[in-house]
Amino acid sequence: LEMYVFPDIGDSLIDQITTETLLFTLRKVENKGFLEITARLKNYVTEIMRYAVKKQLIKSNPALDLDGEFTPPETSHYPALPLDKLPELLSRTDSYCGRLLTRYALKLSLLFFVRSSELRFARWCEIDWQQKLWVIPEEREQIENVKFSHRGTKMRTQHIVQLSDQAIAILKQIEALSGHLTFIFPGEYDQDKCMSDNTINKALRVMGYDTKKEVCGHGFRAMACSALSESGLWSKEAIEKQMSHQERNSVQAAYIHKAEYLEERIAMMQWWADYLDVNSNGYVSPYQFSSRLKKAS
Repeated sequence: LEMYVFPDIGDSLIDQITTETLLFTLRKVENKGFLEITARLKNYVTEIMRYAVKKQLIKSNPALDLDGEFTPPETSHYPALPLDKLPELLSRTDSYCGRLLTRYALKLSLLFFVRSSELRFARWCEIDWQQKLWVIPEEREQIENVKFSHRGTKMRTQHIVQLSDQAIAILKQIEALSGHLTFIFPGEYDQDKCMSDNTINKALRVMGYDTKKEVCGHGFRAMACSALSESGLWSKEAIEKQMSHQERNSVQAAYIHKAEYLEERIAMMQWWADYLDVNSNGYVSPYQFSSRLKKAS
Protein backbone atom coordinates (compact mmCIF):
# COMPACT_ATOMS: atom_id res chain seq x y z
CA LEU A 1 0.00 0.00 0.00
CA GLU A 2 2.76 2.46 0.91
CA MET A 3 4.59 1.77 -2.34
CA TYR A 4 1.75 1.53 -4.85
CA VAL A 5 -1.42 3.09 -3.40
CA PHE A 6 -0.57 5.81 -0.90
CA PRO A 7 1.42 7.95 -3.40
CA ASP A 8 -1.79 8.40 -5.43
CA ILE A 9 -4.53 8.55 -2.80
CA GLY A 10 -2.78 8.70 0.57
CA ASP A 11 -3.63 12.37 1.06
CA SER A 12 -7.25 12.03 -0.07
CA LEU A 13 -10.22 12.03 2.28
CA ILE A 14 -11.77 8.59 2.27
CA ASP A 15 -15.13 9.87 1.02
CA GLN A 16 -13.33 11.40 -1.98
CA ILE A 17 -11.95 8.06 -3.19
CA THR A 18 -13.98 6.72 -6.10
CA THR A 19 -13.99 3.55 -8.14
CA GLU A 20 -12.28 5.45 -10.95
CA THR A 21 -9.53 6.62 -8.59
CA LEU A 22 -8.84 3.09 -7.39
CA LEU A 23 -9.01 1.71 -10.92
CA PHE A 24 -6.45 4.26 -12.14
CA THR A 25 -4.10 3.51 -9.24
CA LEU A 26 -4.25 -0.28 -9.48
CA ARG A 27 -4.14 -0.30 -13.28
CA LYS A 28 -0.67 1.23 -13.11
CA VAL A 29 0.48 -1.71 -11.00
CA GLU A 30 -1.17 -4.19 -13.37
CA ASN A 31 0.49 -2.58 -16.38
CA LYS A 32 3.88 -3.30 -14.82
CA GLY A 33 3.01 -6.99 -14.91
CA PHE A 34 2.59 -7.29 -11.14
CA LEU A 35 -0.63 -9.31 -11.30
CA GLU A 36 -0.29 -10.97 -7.89
CA ILE A 37 0.43 -7.62 -6.21
CA THR A 38 -2.53 -6.05 -8.02
CA ALA A 39 -4.84 -8.77 -6.74
CA ARG A 40 -3.58 -8.34 -3.18
CA LEU A 41 -3.89 -4.55 -3.32
CA LYS A 42 -7.45 -4.87 -4.58
CA ASN A 43 -8.25 -7.11 -1.62
CA TYR A 44 -6.61 -4.68 0.80
CA VAL A 45 -8.47 -1.60 -0.43
CA THR A 46 -11.74 -3.56 -0.51
CA GLU A 47 -11.26 -4.49 3.16
CA ILE A 48 -10.36 -0.91 4.10
CA MET A 49 -13.40 0.52 2.33
CA ARG A 50 -15.61 -2.17 3.80
CA TYR A 51 -14.48 -1.12 7.27
CA ALA A 52 -15.14 2.53 6.39
CA VAL A 53 -18.72 1.64 5.41
CA LYS A 54 -19.18 -0.19 8.69
CA LYS A 55 -17.96 2.88 10.59
CA GLN A 56 -20.32 5.07 8.50
CA LEU A 57 -17.45 7.08 7.06
CA ILE A 58 -18.74 6.35 3.54
CA LYS A 59 -22.10 5.14 2.25
CA SER A 60 -20.90 2.51 -0.20
CA ASN A 61 -17.73 0.60 -1.02
CA PRO A 62 -16.20 1.91 -4.27
CA ALA A 63 -13.83 -1.07 -4.47
CA LEU A 64 -16.67 -3.54 -5.01
CA ASP A 65 -17.02 -2.35 -8.60
CA LEU A 66 -13.43 -3.37 -9.33
CA ASP A 67 -14.39 -7.03 -9.70
CA GLY A 68 -13.40 -8.37 -13.10
CA GLU A 69 -11.35 -5.29 -14.02
CA PHE A 70 -7.89 -6.82 -13.70
CA THR A 71 -6.10 -9.76 -15.24
CA PRO A 72 -6.05 -12.47 -12.57
CA PRO A 73 -2.65 -13.87 -11.59
CA GLU A 74 -1.81 -17.40 -12.58
CA THR A 75 -3.23 -19.70 -9.95
CA SER A 76 -0.75 -21.97 -8.22
CA HIS A 77 -1.44 -24.62 -5.65
CA TYR A 78 0.11 -24.20 -2.25
CA PRO A 79 2.91 -26.74 -1.81
CA ALA A 80 2.10 -29.61 0.53
CA LEU A 81 4.10 -32.62 1.64
CA PRO A 82 2.99 -36.13 0.69
CA LEU A 83 1.57 -37.86 3.74
CA ASP A 84 4.50 -40.27 3.99
CA LYS A 85 6.64 -37.24 4.90
CA LEU A 86 4.50 -36.51 7.97
CA PRO A 87 6.84 -38.24 10.46
CA GLU A 88 9.74 -36.06 9.37
CA LEU A 89 7.62 -32.89 9.59
CA LEU A 90 6.45 -33.81 13.09
CA SER A 91 10.00 -34.59 14.19
CA ARG A 92 11.33 -31.29 12.84
CA THR A 93 8.49 -29.42 14.54
CA ASP A 94 9.26 -31.04 17.90
CA SER A 95 12.93 -30.15 17.43
CA TYR A 96 12.25 -26.53 16.42
CA CYS A 97 14.45 -24.44 18.71
CA GLY A 98 13.03 -20.99 17.94
CA ARG A 99 10.36 -19.18 19.92
CA LEU A 100 8.20 -21.59 21.94
CA LEU A 101 4.96 -19.92 20.85
CA THR A 102 5.98 -20.41 17.23
CA ARG A 103 6.41 -24.14 17.81
CA TYR A 104 2.95 -24.26 19.36
CA ALA A 105 1.57 -22.29 16.41
CA LEU A 106 3.06 -24.86 14.03
CA LYS A 107 1.45 -27.69 15.97
CA LEU A 108 -1.98 -26.06 16.13
CA SER A 109 -1.80 -24.99 12.50
CA LEU A 110 -1.41 -28.65 11.57
CA LEU A 111 -4.06 -29.83 14.05
CA PHE A 112 -6.64 -27.20 13.04
CA PHE A 113 -5.71 -26.74 9.33
CA VAL A 114 -7.38 -23.31 9.32
CA ARG A 115 -6.31 -20.35 7.22
CA SER A 116 -3.37 -18.22 8.35
CA SER A 117 -5.33 -15.12 9.36
CA GLU A 118 -7.88 -17.22 11.24
CA LEU A 119 -5.11 -18.61 13.43
CA ARG A 120 -2.86 -15.61 13.93
CA PHE A 121 -5.74 -13.28 14.86
CA ALA A 122 -7.23 -15.91 17.22
CA ARG A 123 -8.26 -14.57 20.63
CA TRP A 124 -8.73 -16.29 23.96
CA CYS A 125 -12.35 -15.15 24.15
CA GLU A 126 -13.11 -17.41 21.16
CA ILE A 127 -12.13 -20.59 23.03
CA ASP A 128 -15.02 -22.43 24.69
CA TRP A 129 -13.25 -24.74 27.12
CA GLN A 130 -16.45 -26.33 28.39
CA GLN A 131 -17.77 -27.27 24.95
CA LYS A 132 -14.26 -27.96 23.61
CA LEU A 133 -14.71 -25.58 20.69
CA TRP A 134 -12.90 -22.71 19.02
CA VAL A 135 -15.54 -20.47 17.47
CA ILE A 136 -14.08 -18.24 14.75
CA PRO A 137 -16.45 -15.32 14.08
CA GLU A 138 -17.20 -14.04 10.62
CA GLU A 139 -15.68 -10.74 11.72
CA ARG A 140 -13.68 -9.76 14.77
CA GLU A 141 -13.60 -6.54 16.74
CA GLN A 142 -10.98 -4.22 15.29
CA ILE A 143 -8.04 -3.61 17.63
CA GLU A 144 -6.40 -0.22 17.37
CA ASN A 145 -3.04 -0.20 15.59
CA VAL A 146 -3.33 -3.87 14.59
CA LYS A 147 -3.82 -4.05 10.83
CA PHE A 148 -6.62 -6.30 9.60
CA SER A 149 -7.38 -7.51 13.14
CA HIS A 150 -11.08 -7.37 12.24
CA ARG A 151 -10.61 -10.33 9.92
CA GLY A 152 -12.59 -13.39 10.87
CA THR A 153 -13.37 -16.28 8.57
CA LYS A 154 -12.63 -16.02 4.87
CA MET A 155 -16.11 -17.32 3.99
CA ARG A 156 -17.82 -14.62 6.11
CA THR A 157 -19.68 -17.21 8.15
CA GLN A 158 -18.87 -18.40 11.65
CA HIS A 159 -16.60 -21.44 11.63
CA ILE A 160 -16.40 -23.98 14.44
CA VAL A 161 -13.21 -25.90 15.15
CA GLN A 162 -13.66 -28.90 17.42
CA LEU A 163 -10.84 -29.19 19.96
CA SER A 164 -9.19 -32.58 20.19
CA ASP A 165 -7.61 -33.69 23.46
CA GLN A 166 -4.19 -32.91 21.97
CA ALA A 167 -5.27 -29.41 20.92
CA ILE A 168 -6.62 -28.65 24.39
CA ALA A 169 -3.35 -29.80 25.97
CA ILE A 170 -1.37 -27.45 23.71
CA LEU A 171 -3.77 -24.56 24.31
CA LYS A 172 -3.37 -25.04 28.06
CA GLN A 173 0.40 -24.74 27.64
CA ILE A 174 -0.04 -21.60 25.56
CA GLU A 175 -2.47 -20.18 28.12
CA ALA A 176 0.34 -20.17 30.68
CA LEU A 177 2.31 -17.92 28.31
CA SER A 178 -0.32 -15.62 26.81
CA GLY A 179 -3.58 -16.27 28.66
CA HIS A 180 -3.49 -12.78 30.17
CA LEU A 181 -3.35 -11.19 26.70
CA THR A 182 -5.92 -10.68 23.94
CA PHE A 183 -4.24 -12.72 21.23
CA ILE A 184 -3.45 -16.40 21.66
CA PHE A 185 -0.32 -15.81 19.60
CA PRO A 186 0.99 -12.34 20.52
CA GLY A 187 3.80 -10.71 18.61
CA GLU A 188 7.34 -11.42 19.72
CA TYR A 189 8.23 -7.75 20.19
CA ASP A 190 4.80 -6.22 20.86
CA GLN A 191 2.38 -8.35 22.88
CA ASP A 192 -0.53 -6.08 22.03
CA LYS A 193 -0.23 -7.25 18.43
CA CYS A 194 -0.45 -10.73 16.96
CA MET A 195 2.27 -12.83 15.39
CA SER A 196 3.41 -11.98 11.87
CA ASP A 197 1.67 -13.45 8.85
CA ASN A 198 5.03 -14.93 7.86
CA THR A 199 5.71 -16.68 11.18
CA ILE A 200 4.71 -20.20 10.15
CA ASN A 201 6.48 -20.13 6.80
CA LYS A 202 9.61 -18.58 8.29
CA ALA A 203 9.71 -21.37 10.87
CA LEU A 204 9.30 -23.98 8.13
CA ARG A 205 12.26 -22.46 6.29
CA VAL A 206 14.33 -22.58 9.48
CA MET A 207 13.35 -26.25 9.71
CA GLY A 208 14.84 -26.80 6.27
CA TYR A 209 11.78 -26.68 4.01
CA ASP A 210 11.41 -24.76 0.77
CA THR A 211 8.07 -23.01 1.30
CA LYS A 212 7.66 -22.36 -2.42
CA LYS A 213 8.21 -25.95 -3.55
CA GLU A 214 7.92 -28.38 -0.61
CA VAL A 215 5.42 -27.18 1.98
CA CYS A 216 3.97 -23.94 3.34
CA GLY A 217 1.58 -23.27 6.19
CA HIS A 218 -1.43 -23.25 3.88
CA GLY A 219 -0.32 -26.63 2.57
CA PHE A 220 -1.27 -28.19 5.92
CA ARG A 221 -4.88 -27.85 4.77
CA ALA A 222 -4.27 -30.02 1.72
CA MET A 223 -2.46 -32.61 3.80
CA ALA A 224 -5.31 -32.85 6.31
CA CYS A 225 -7.91 -32.98 3.56
CA SER A 226 -6.03 -35.81 1.83
CA ALA A 227 -5.73 -37.84 5.02
CA LEU A 228 -9.38 -37.38 5.98
CA SER A 229 -10.54 -38.36 2.51
CA GLU A 230 -8.21 -41.35 2.21
CA SER A 231 -9.30 -42.72 5.58
CA GLY A 232 -12.67 -43.67 4.12
CA LEU A 233 -14.32 -42.80 7.43
CA TRP A 234 -15.76 -39.36 6.87
CA SER A 235 -18.40 -37.90 4.59
CA LYS A 236 -17.37 -35.44 1.93
CA GLU A 237 -19.81 -32.91 3.40
CA ALA A 238 -18.26 -33.08 6.88
CA ILE A 239 -14.76 -32.69 5.46
CA GLU A 240 -15.80 -29.72 3.33
CA LYS A 241 -17.51 -28.14 6.32
CA GLN A 242 -14.39 -28.55 8.45
CA MET A 243 -12.24 -27.15 5.66
CA SER A 244 -14.60 -24.15 5.53
CA HIS A 245 -14.80 -24.45 1.77
CA GLN A 246 -17.28 -22.52 -0.34
CA GLU A 247 -19.76 -24.80 -2.10
CA ARG A 248 -20.32 -23.57 -5.66
CA ASN A 249 -23.58 -25.43 -6.23
CA SER A 250 -26.26 -23.17 -4.74
CA VAL A 251 -28.62 -25.98 -3.75
CA GLN A 252 -25.82 -28.01 -2.18
CA ALA A 253 -24.49 -24.87 -0.50
CA ALA A 254 -27.83 -24.22 1.18
CA TYR A 255 -27.95 -27.81 2.41
CA ILE A 256 -24.39 -27.83 3.76
CA HIS A 257 -24.87 -24.41 5.36
CA LYS A 258 -27.76 -25.75 7.45
CA ALA A 259 -26.14 -29.11 8.21
CA GLU A 260 -23.21 -28.63 10.58
CA TYR A 261 -22.22 -32.32 10.93
CA LEU A 262 -20.97 -31.44 14.41
CA GLU A 263 -20.89 -34.94 15.90
CA GLU A 264 -19.06 -36.35 12.90
CA ARG A 265 -16.60 -33.45 12.92
CA ILE A 266 -15.86 -33.94 16.63
CA ALA A 267 -14.88 -37.55 15.94
CA MET A 268 -13.05 -36.53 12.78
CA MET A 269 -10.86 -33.92 14.48
CA GLN A 270 -9.95 -36.36 17.26
CA TRP A 271 -9.11 -38.97 14.61
CA TRP A 272 -6.83 -36.47 12.85
CA ALA A 273 -5.01 -35.61 16.08
CA ASP A 274 -4.58 -39.31 16.89
CA TYR A 275 -3.38 -39.95 13.34
CA LEU A 276 -0.68 -37.30 13.75
CA ASP A 277 0.40 -38.89 17.03
CA VAL A 278 0.73 -42.31 15.41
CA ASN A 279 2.79 -40.87 12.56
CA SER A 280 5.26 -39.33 14.98
CA ASN A 281 6.61 -42.88 15.37
CA GLY A 282 6.75 -43.68 11.64
CA TYR A 283 4.48 -43.45 8.64
CA VAL A 284 1.07 -45.08 8.75
CA SER A 285 -1.35 -44.45 5.89
CA PRO A 286 -4.82 -43.06 6.67
CA TYR A 287 -6.43 -46.28 5.45
CA GLN A 288 -4.14 -48.45 7.59
CA PHE A 289 -4.86 -46.34 10.67
CA SER A 290 -8.61 -46.51 10.05
CA SER A 291 -8.42 -50.29 9.59
CA ARG A 292 -6.61 -50.64 12.91
CA LEU A 293 -9.32 -48.68 14.68
CA LYS A 294 -12.07 -50.76 13.10
CA LYS A 295 -10.40 -54.00 14.20
CA ALA A 296 -9.85 -52.64 17.70
CA SER A 297 -13.52 -51.76 18.02
